[in-house]
Amino acid sequence: MKYKSISFSGHAVKRMFERSIEPEEVEFVLRQGKVIAAYPDDTPYPSCLMLGFVRGQPLHVVVALEENSQTCYIITVYHPDPALWEAGFEKRRSV
Repeated sequence: MKYKSISFSGHAVKRMFERSIEPEEVEFVLRQGKVIAAYPDDTPYPSCLMLGFVRGQPLHVVVALEENSQTCYIITVYHPDPALWEAGFEKRRSV
């Protein structure tokens, strides 16, 4: 994902602290990860769910990109639960 700056929501910062996730890990996912779901109707900006592997562990980042300023707004960050995600962590398991 191309961007000029990153802004972390208060929710994202809280979750990162609770889950021991570093800002550098989030940046790695933004640079090296892949979009696994798009939410084009989200407001105020379209968002997406990205997947990256940091030190072999899956990491999901929900991010919105403001096109004009090229700012990434990090909404939340988490390690996906294998019980809820199929192998590869790209698709939710059917309920």
